[in-house]
Amino acid sequence: MNSSAYKELQLLNEIATEPSVTQRSLAKKLEMALGLTNLMIRRFINKGHVKVVNIQKNRIRYLLTPQGIAEKTRLTYEYLQYSLHLYRRVREVVRASLARVAQAGGRTILLYGVGEIAEIAYLALKEQGLTLVGAIDDRDGVAGFVGLPVLRSDQIPTLSFDCVIVSSLAHWEDGLQRLQALGVPDQKIIIIEQAGPAVRAVQPEPEVVG
Repeated sequence: MNSSAYKELQLLNEIATEPSVTQRSLAKKLEMALGLTNLMIRRFINKGHVKVVNIQKNRIRYLLTPQGIAEKTRLTYEYLQYSLHLYRRVREVVRASLARVAQAGGRTILLYGVGEIAEIAYLALKEQGLTLVGAIDDRDGVAGFVGLPVLRSDQIPTLSFDCVIVSSLAHWEDGLQRLQALGVPDQKIIIIEQAGPAVRAVQPEPEVVG
């Protein structure tokens, strides 16, 4: 599923959930430009997927038509298929990367970023007999991960680990820059990168502590 189709699915879901939602609030929630939000809604209306109902002056509701419900169902199925494929591919890539770490003598792993990718990485490192020494996430409201407290990135210099996995497909560049700024050697960093439908691990040979 490409990013355009995913945005369409998000927009249809929001309209189905809250018909009285405004374009401005939609744009803010979906992190899209207001002009793009307006364009997408007009396209839905022209295709017959969304109908506009006037409630009173300056107030409207967006309603999904039967065609719109069918389109949302189709996009949801496409997204589930895409997510399953992505999960399998990420799992394969993480497993292979951690196997190389283990073969090089590494035992301790740090995760940078808490989310679905981190959960996949955690399962993979347990399969390899490796130890998770911590999970890092600077976002507010992220309290714990698999029974461990989630630490802030400024605590990384106090931790001992053989490699760190940047467990975010969307923001791996920010994670890499932060780790480098904290003095983490590049050879200790594994990045899970997505380019279109492809997923790969960017990993120089890990430097084993010891």
